[in-house]
Amino acid sequence: MKVSDRTHGVEYAIRDITAYANKYRAQGKEIIYLNIGDPVKFDFKTPDHIKKALIDAVNRDENYYADSEGLPELRKAIVEKESAKGLSITEDDVLVTNGVSEGLDMTLASIVDPHSEVLMPGPYYPPYASYAKFYGGKPVEFRLHEDGRPDLEDLRKKITPRSRALCIISPNNPTGEVFDRKSLQQLIDIATEHDLYVICDEIYDKITFDSQFTGIGKVAKDAPVVLLNGFSKAYLMTGWRCGYICMNSQSRKLDQFREDVPKLARVRIASNLPVQHAAVQALRGPQDHIPVMVEKLRKRRDYVLKRLAGMGIQCRLPRGAFYAFPKIDVKGRWKDDQHFVIDLLNSTGVLTVHGSGFGSAYGSGHFRIVYLAPEDILEKAMDKLESFLHKS
Repeated sequence: MKVSDRTHGVEYAIRDITAYANKYRAQGKEIIYLNIGDPVKFDFKTPDHIKKALIDAVNRDENYYADSEGLPELRKAIVEKESAKGLSITEDDVLVTNGVSEGLDMTLASIVDPHSEVLMPGPYYPPYASYAKFYGGKPVEFRLHEDGRPDLEDLRKKITPRSRALCIISPNNPTGEVFDRKSLQQLIDIATEHDLYVICDEIYDKITFDSQFTGIGKVAKDAPVVLLNGFSKAYLMTGWRCGYICMNSQSRKLDQFREDVPKLARVRIASNLPVQHAAVQALRGPQDHIPVMVEKLRKRRDYVLKRLAGMGIQCRLPRGAFYAFPKIDVKGRWKDDQHFVIDLLNSTGVLTVHGSGFGSAYGSGHFRIVYLAPEDILEKAMDKLESFLHKS
């Protein structure tokens, strides 16, 4: 039977690689999962006050369809959070979504036409490219300097009359890079000059290690900024799927987008109502789990980076999120980085993700490690990786 041609370009390397893991596990062998950024799978648990808010909402029979745009109280709490980070928004500029992924889907569905181009920093989080291609567009990677700053000259070269949007992912998945205020301002200036939407993903905004996080709102002014954020990472609500879209209220260029994107929210009816009640408590309740989480992640990051350096593997220091993106020399031993990752899995049971899954231009020749696991598991994984690399 015929299926849609649109689905052929859909890829998600982070989960696609698990097909190989399932074959390995079917043989009764142990796997060390360093491939998916789900902190709740490890020793980071959803705070009790957030869980209680969900249970209380269910017990109050708050189990019906919510407003398509989202629970008013949650939208108000989101305005409080993002306004404090510098973005100019009102409750009318907020849409609650079933995770950031749905927010990204709605956003790109609203702005991408066939043959339009979406600029994104390489390497990038795979759904940005997949959704762009799904709606007939083309993802275009631009380069980052070795220190993580955007290569503005390379970006300018890649802007064409078909360019529609500029994506910013900070802190970045897969590299952990965090854009500073100067870089954000430069990107906003270029987007404004070329009349581009700015789609900014700040899902890891509370998970930074070595510098103060700067939100896009600090430099947005009247630029057409569409901010994506959610509750999965910092609030440890990954399986609950709750995110949101925020639209810069100062941008008149967003007026048509602001009118049209809620139509998609209405078509899909609503986001999960009990979870939205819990999300209110996530934003307004105790925040003390976050610094504890960040400090644990800092120690795990430092351990993994130290071990990689001891193996002679180059890896830029991640300044946020919980990913490392080491460079690997595949010449002579492996066909490419995907074959390296599969060989590592089959030889050791350590599951990572091939760098080319995050964009072939700047991801190839790398692999991504998620360092969420406790130190003893990371130590076991690093020992296996070291033995594997030293194998003749």
